[in-house]
Amino acid sequence: MALKRGLSSVGVHRNRSSGSRFPIVILVLFSVLAPLVFFVGRGLYISDQNNVQSGYTKQNVDWRERLALQSIKNLFTKEVIDVVTTSTADLGPLSLDSFRKGNLSASWKVVETSVEDDATSQSNLKAAELKQEMSKDGKLLDDDRSPDAPAKTLRRQLRDNRRAKRAAELVQQDDEATLKLENAAIERSRAVDSAVLGRYNIWRREIENENSDSTVRLMRDQIIMAQVYIGIAKMKNKLGLQQELKIRVKESQRAVGESTVDADLPHSAPEKIKTMGKVLSIAREQLYDCKLVTGKLRAMLQRSDEQVRSLKKQSTFLSQLAAKTIPNAIHCLSMRLTIEYYLLPLEKRKFPRSENLENPNLYHYALFSDNVLAASVVVNSTIMNAKDPSKHVFHLVTDKLNFGAMNMWFLLNPPGKATIHVENVDKFKWLNSSYCPVLRQLETAAMKEYYFKADNPTKSASSNLKYRNPKYLSMLNHLRFYLPQVYPKLDKILFLDDDIVVQNDLTRLWSVDLHGKVNGAVETCGESFHRFDKYLNFSNPHISRNFDPNACGWAYGMNMFDLKEWKNRDITGIYHKWQNMNEDRALWKLGTLPPGLITFYGLTHPLEKSWHVLGLGYNPSVDKKEIEHAAVIHYNGNMKPWLELAMTKYRSYWTKYIKYDHPYLRSCNLSE
Repeated sequence: MALKRGLSSVGVHRNRSSGSRFPIVILVLFSVLAPLVFFVGRGLYISDQNNVQSGYTKQNVDWRERLALQSIKNLFTKEVIDVVTTSTADLGPLSLDSFRKGNLSASWKVVETSVEDDATSQSNLKAAELKQEMSKDGKLLDDDRSPDAPAKTLRRQLRDNRRAKRAAELVQQDDEATLKLENAAIERSRAVDSAVLGRYNIWRREIENENSDSTVRLMRDQIIMAQVYIGIAKMKNKLGLQQELKIRVKESQRAVGESTVDADLPHSAPEKIKTMGKVLSIAREQLYDCKLVTGKLRAMLQRSDEQVRSLKKQSTFLSQLAAKTIPNAIHCLSMRLTIEYYLLPLEKRKFPRSENLENPNLYHYALFSDNVLAASVVVNSTIMNAKDPSKHVFHLVTDKLNFGAMNMWFLLNPPGKATIHVENVDKFKWLNSSYCPVLRQLETAAMKEYYFKADNPTKSASSNLKYRNPKYLSMLNHLRFYLPQVYPKLDKILFLDDDIVVQNDLTRLWSVDLHGKVNGAVETCGESFHRFDKYLNFSNPHISRNFDPNACGWAYGMNMFDLKEWKNRDITGIYHKWQNMNEDRALWKLGTLPPGLITFYGLTHPLEKSWHVLGLGYNPSVDKKEIEHAAVIHYNGNMKPWLELAMTKYRSYWTKYIKYDHPYLRSCNLSE
């Protein structure tokens, strides 16, 4: 019984203890699960809120992007936008750093303005085709597997193609411009081929290749460097190397010789170059010093510059000398004619129609020359182009040395029905030093020293050789200022130089109204150097007070003079006044044009330019149409048509009035 009670009490106690544990378990579970549920729910709520906000933000950003793109499309072409998109995808967002670093493509930097309308459709179509081809071949790269990769590749190709096309266009334009310049230069060169003297001509066939003289230049450069090292080797006592360099220099100089193109070089030239190159390499290793080499080259350059100046002076002197001299053939002709003339009896030395010499109703010409052949061309060309040669009268004046030859030539070759008369300037007794200032000045010691003393210490470097021409010593050159004294009974006379050719009938000149002026001449002020300040010394107050430095100059060679107005205005007296003031050559240099400009200042009537075209004796670019339409063409300058240095392109206008089959011309070896 007792045992039963104990057992029952134990059972009751167990039931009570198990009943008390269950609420505790429930409490523990609730305390753990409740926070977990709270935090999970809170996290889900926050995630929903973030999704809502991100959706709203994305919508907001998409709206702004659309607005920006719409504005950009109004400013830029689609091609520019594609370039920006590509650059952004490849390089990341555009920023100031990307501009600074120059990461933008060339298409962004230089945007072409011309874009084809169907570029978009073509790019999409080509992108699809490119994508298919690349996927088939399995050649897609890892970084280009996005759907836009083919489009980007195509856009790059389009940019490259545009750049290549633009570069090709620029190169083609440059080549076309260069070709035009070269063709123009070739045409100008062909026009002056006769002015290029000697064997060398840059337009020879072998010169057409721009590198045809590269070997010649290389050898000359080697010679220069070898000469530099020779001097340095001497300074550093490298006598063996110095001797070796001298030997190679002589060999190279003999090989080059007078060659101007590679075709002229001997076959041994490449070997000489190789040998010289080896020696120069050794010299460079042993002798090179930048300061010394620079000094040697500078000294060589200075010596070369002095040599060029000296050669230019010699060339100028020789060209002036050639212009002053008479060719042997013409001198021979003059001598033969002179002998024949003085063998003639006196009654056969007279010209017919002497009654026309003072007839003012005829057309009178004044020609002062000591060149028989030149005078014959002037007379022949005038008569051959005259409508009525019988009304033309030629007054020729020469010196005593050529008086017989001039008479004999026109006695043997009379100018048709025209009248001709030859006079000797030395027979003009009134033309003496007491009356003529220039004659008095030519007799002074200072003038003789200026002309005849070779080692004249007073002559300046700026003294132009052309003013020292002996023709200025001849009164034939100054006789043009005494036309009324030579032809007192004439009213008008046309003055002609002996280096002109007449191509048209000149009788209309006598009907030109000179408007009270004395001199009718063609003006030459188309260029600045043909104005008064070129010929006169405007630093002298006598010149600056009386003349305009910008006044237009005119040309001697074909001048219509009104001798009545000449006498009324005392033109010869004006000339004497200024010539006396210029005894020390302070107003102008020697010559007849400067005193002519002064004497006829304000008294010259301009003629049409087609009457008188100048420059055939110095200007290789005279327009051919101007020459052919000119009434008179003038070979003023050093390249006279009877000299070997004449320009061949103009010489035919002169030679066609000479009969080279004439016995006297053939006997003196005169030919075209």
